[in-house]
Amino acid sequence: MKIHFIAIGGALMHNLALALKQKGYQITGSDDEIYDPSRSRLQKAGLLPSKMGWDIARIQPDLDAVIVGMHARSNNPELLKAQELGLTIYSYPEYIYLQSQQKKRVVVGGSHGKTTTTSMIMHILKYHQIDFDYAVGAQLDGFELMVRLSDAPLIVIEGDEYLSSPIDTLPKFLHYYPHIAVLTGIAWDHINVFPTFRKYKKQFKKFVKTILQHGTLIYYKEDKQLQKIAGYAPAQVIAYDTPAHHIENHQTYLDVDYNYQLAKEGVVGIPLQIFGKHNLQNFQAARMVCRELGLNDGQILEAIQAFSGAAKRLEILSKKEKQVIFKDFAHAPSKVKATINAVKQQYKNRSLVAVLELHTFSSLNVDFLDEYLGSMGAADVAYVYYNPHTIRMKKLKNIEPAQVEEAFFHPNLIVFTDEQALKHQLEKDIAAQESNLLLMSSGNWGGIDILKLVND
Repeated sequence: MKIHFIAIGGALMHNLALALKQKGYQITGSDDEIYDPSRSRLQKAGLLPSKMGWDIARIQPDLDAVIVGMHARSNNPELLKAQELGLTIYSYPEYIYLQSQQKKRVVVGGSHGKTTTTSMIMHILKYHQIDFDYAVGAQLDGFELMVRLSDAPLIVIEGDEYLSSPIDTLPKFLHYYPHIAVLTGIAWDHINVFPTFRKYKKQFKKFVKTILQHGTLIYYKEDKQLQKIAGYAPAQVIAYDTPAHHIENHQTYLDVDYNYQLAKEGVVGIPLQIFGKHNLQNFQAARMVCRELGLNDGQILEAIQAFSGAAKRLEILSKKEKQVIFKDFAHAPSKVKATINAVKQQYKNRSLVAVLELHTFSSLNVDFLDEYLGSMGAADVAYVYYNPHTIRMKKLKNIEPAQVEEAFFHPNLIVFTDEQALKHQLEKDIAAQESNLLLMSSGNWGGIDILKLVND
């Protein structure tokens, strides 16, 4: 197979390219800019384009397929050439489905917790040496790539609700037709393509209708939107809740039932490396999936103790006697709130400084800011940083610091628009070692080297 990737540098796209190279396919690709880690990994595999930019000469009639990423535009010259030649063109999710039609498909969707829940399922399956393929949105310990495509009879897919490609405006997860589907919750996001909450939640209603008959929908029972949507699933429905647990000395334990205690005499709890109610809910979803796949609770509980979390999800950058510094990908309001609450509950008697960078299209949209009301409420001190240059690049309305203050409505909030001022403040907080520090962003902090800042 000869396959060309348009916008090969994306996180998902370059992983798919590497996975297909491992299968023995002939892979070429192009992009207008490629950054690490994608750049280094493509270069090592011999797939880094010799020059950046688009070149229609790369699109030849003998290509078996072209895969186009979301980063490309609909008027991309290579894409137009492929259409002119009548070549077969796929979006990323279309191609994943093509490769998994004969497999049992587990698809994890929801506005938050998708990556972690998918990661937990993958970890448990690998722990018990079960053969499976996967497509997940983060790099995980123990997995070389974010995509695997083989002859395995099972695939675990992180199901994103964002659009598939510039010429495929279906949400990604509508392509997969799961046998087992998970929905973790619904909270408005991606305002640029779903300008109202009604349009956003409609995508999840469509998703449950794609579950195959005699399949299974697993959903978080306390989510009011999911309670309404679950009834549309042509499948059995399983609702999950937060599992019983307790916290001792900054350590979270899963409470175990009577039968498990009899089997493991003297056990009063299962120690976890993860923490926070949202992560416990993610585990419970993964647990339900693994039960559906034939694993028992003893196997699941044994495996989960070794799970340290997905990359950039409550990742510990520094741990000292009186201060822990965390890095997290949280950016949407529901994710920010859940992440802050998790750290505060784990360290109830320790002050928390929560730092958030507004970077996504939604978070920098002045009409969306009010969704953040109360999201940082559990933090003792809150910093919000945004880069006015990023707002201009995204061609959005200017945001004044006073608008951010009003939207978040936190008594100890400081708004930063200058990265050097933020860096200076963080240096003081790190040196003082009087509070835990939680750094939340899907951006790059205006160029601040966070690891260097923490370790200096």
